[in-house]
Amino acid sequence: MAKRIVVTGVGLVSAVGIGTEETWKAILAGQSGISRITRFDATEFACKIAAEVKGFDPFQFIEKKELKKMGMFIQYALAAAEFALQHANLRITPDFAERTGVFLGSGIGGFDVIEREHTALMQGGPRKISPFFIVGSIVNLAAGHVSIRHGAKGPNSAPCTACSSSAHAVGDAFKVIARCDADVMICGGSEAAITPMSVGGFAAMRALSTRNDEPARACRPFDKERDGFIIGEGAGVLILEDLEFARRRGAPILAEIVGYGMSGDAFHITQPSEDADGAYRAMRNALADAKINPEQVDYINAHGTSTPFNDKLETLAIKRLFGEHAYKLPVSSTKSMTGHLLGGAGGLEAGFSVLALRDQILPPTINYEIPDPDCDLDYVPNQARPARVEYVLSNSFGFGGTNATLLFKRYTE
Repeated sequence: MAKRIVVTGVGLVSAVGIGTEETWKAILAGQSGISRITRFDATEFACKIAAEVKGFDPFQFIEKKELKKMGMFIQYALAAAEFALQHANLRITPDFAERTGVFLGSGIGGFDVIEREHTALMQGGPRKISPFFIVGSIVNLAAGHVSIRHGAKGPNSAPCTACSSSAHAVGDAFKVIARCDADVMICGGSEAAITPMSVGGFAAMRALSTRNDEPARACRPFDKERDGFIIGEGAGVLILEDLEFARRRGAPILAEIVGYGMSGDAFHITQPSEDADGAYRAMRNALADAKINPEQVDYINAHGTSTPFNDKLETLAIKRLFGEHAYKLPVSSTKSMTGHLLGGAGGLEAGFSVLALRDQILPPTINYEIPDPDCDLDYVPNQARPARVEYVLSNSFGFGGTNATLLFKRYTE
């Protein structure tokens, strides 16, 4: 009999809330976290808006002497992991430390540290570079710090696959438990890329919205007037456990993870192919992994970036895989509220998918006002919706054509 793997904890840090239930409550209320950029002077930038985490106090989670060793993405990861472990009522002890792993992804890592230390170098020379520059910025240090903090001595990794990073982290962690290499995995991802170079770089690609006068209405996935994504920040961390291990310790069980699909577009560095083949195959592979039929899926938490190409082609991929069922299948993009967390998006949105199963309610796509003929599905417009939900897909697609789809199921004995 195949090993069953469950989700016992979700930890969230986002622009709409710090903490799991606070964030989820804001999502269900359709609350936007997008506003004018305050991290730096964005006057000369084409995009002047972002989804910043507001009111985050790192000292609630990190000692002052440790903080200088950590970029913001590490700080968010530590906070989200703390929330997830609390949610799971889990404390790692020596008897299972070697069976507990950490997989946390990030697409960009410590851009804030890189930019700060480059300025120090240019202004003061190499002696002004902090000895903590490298460890504060490299992608795997989020997983490293969480492992060290909690004594997790099992498999440790940090996928860096652009906007699929943390979805790959969750999927890979799922397979680590499935092949009996661990009993518990702390997994997901984090991002903190609201910096001048990051915003300027994405704006130079013309990937970002320039609806600067209407921040809360700027991110509008699947809407005809969408004009680009909004950079967000934060973290999403899940606790996955072998079902028997979770039962033995009396863990709260939120959902089951049953499928994971991956694919590569092999087409273009930023643009999906016109037939949406990569997204189609990632979803198809997740369903095949779980051995379920397309008609059994009840909701998709979409990649849904609010860019012209992504939303059109993700819609096409859904219709290609699900056929007539696609028109009965609710699809929503929570990025309309949180912005796009880049490599952290998949972890955050996996958390929303699990909570949708727990509470039997679908989060909305806000700012959906003008239908697009190319995007003609049910996008759960503007208001959360109670629904009977058994299976949920969560999509994440990244530059370079790297795709990940996670499949969650309502937990039953």
